[in-house]
Amino acid sequence: MTADHTRAPVLEALVDYRREGRLSFTPPGHKQARGADPAVREVLGDAVFFGDLLTTGGLDDRLTRGRVLQRAQELMADAVHADHTFFTTCGSSLSVKAAMLAVAGPHEKLLIGRDAHKSVVSGLVLSGIEPVWVEPRWDAERHLAHPPSPDAFERAFAEHPDAKGALITSPTPYGASADLRAVAEVCHRRPVPLIVDEAWGAHLPFHPDLPSWAMDAGADICVTSIHKMGSGLEQGSVFHLRGDLVPPELLGMRADLLSTTSPSVLIFAGLDGWRRQMALRGREIMGGALDLVAEVRAAVEEIDGMHVNDRDDFCGPGLAHGFDPLPVVIDLDGLGVSGYQAADWLRERRGVVAHLTDHRRIGTQITHGDDRETAGELLAALKDLARAVPDLDAAPRVEVPSPSELRMPQVMLPRDAFFGPAEAVPLDRAAGRVSAEMITPYPPGIPAVLPGERLTEPVLRYLRSGLDAGMYLPDPSDPSLKTVRVVAEGTG
Repeated sequence: MTADHTRAPVLEALVDYRREGRLSFTPPGHKQARGADPAVREVLGDAVFFGDLLTTGGLDDRLTRGRVLQRAQELMADAVHADHTFFTTCGSSLSVKAAMLAVAGPHEKLLIGRDAHKSVVSGLVLSGIEPVWVEPRWDAERHLAHPPSPDAFERAFAEHPDAKGALITSPTPYGASADLRAVAEVCHRRPVPLIVDEAWGAHLPFHPDLPSWAMDAGADICVTSIHKMGSGLEQGSVFHLRGDLVPPELLGMRADLLSTTSPSVLIFAGLDGWRRQMALRGREIMGGALDLVAEVRAAVEEIDGMHVNDRDDFCGPGLAHGFDPLPVVIDLDGLGVSGYQAADWLRERRGVVAHLTDHRRIGTQITHGDDRETAGELLAALKDLARAVPDLDAAPRVEVPSPSELRMPQVMLPRDAFFGPAEAVPLDRAAGRVSAEMITPYPPGIPAVLPGERLTEPVLRYLRSGLDAGMYLPDPSDPSLKTVRVVAEGTG
């Protein structure tokens, strides 16, 4: 039967709930805005509260006989060529953990690209899975990591034939993508499943000029953040399943272990509406975004001192396989300012908020929600930034290690190091000790230090100099980085 993508089951059920005037004696306690603080109602509007109700016993009846959520998930699966889709209101941080737990268990091996997000490392800590790290493709000139190659996964499987599967991140927050079809073939020759953390790829299925997405490339599980490049609300995520290497009921059970029992209908509605929007008009909408971003890229390239990283920078032998142009990553090396300085200046002086920041770049993503007016404001702000550079302080130097120096040996399982006996030591005495915590420059959220890694001077200098230059480190136990949490002596 052909799926009817004009329907939006969650949104329709919300309309029915309001039209029928149901009176709820269940949570949430604000009772359709009546009990909410007036100041909150003024800021958020009552529509937020009208859409905030129980999923079971509210949006649907107590036995979910209307299959509201199930029908919405089935339509999403059809839209992206998956066999099954699961919604979550806890972000892709939950989705990727559920996927990992469905493929491997405690003390079982999983091949993972070392450019994985911190949520993957959290999954390792919670599960006790043993990571086998697969090295990304490093661009030493630009100090960037691109997704690992199929050959790197082939070699890792040869050394660890007992690995239960593989996990790769594609696309990266910088827009670089992997050869997913070839990586999936490497996995399926075993045969073991491939998980793709496609958090930045919600838009990929809807236009042929974008990189291939995981389900079409043969991946088994794909995790997607609809809120990042799509129209979903923050925390709106889906994970898709294809094939028979991972039973859907097992994946659902693992997700249920981690999920909230009080999911947000508001977030479900955003997921449902995004699918309908893109299933009906996705090619047109994404085509417009691609046309706009081409103009923005060309205009930024004309600003003295700025360079927009493009396909020629990111793709080629030893680099990425594909390229998404929508995350407009601007290299500021020619201006002599850091991404941290630029992002702060743009926000404080022009009210323009950049996303990704590092020691030499800012990311200014263009989506289908942009138009020539927002693009014009961005370009005007960037031109003002270029003119203001002579008045800015010199960029503090960030001591970025070489690729070989950046990688530290994993000598303990992340779980054992994180939960074992630990102590805080001064940063200048931490080299040689085993980390008991994650330390993650954010965004993009790829940990520089993992629990169980033996710390080295180059990485510690990078983090210290980065913090001094404006790097955001949200997760160390000592935010000032005067001390580092390490495994207690005699246990690491």
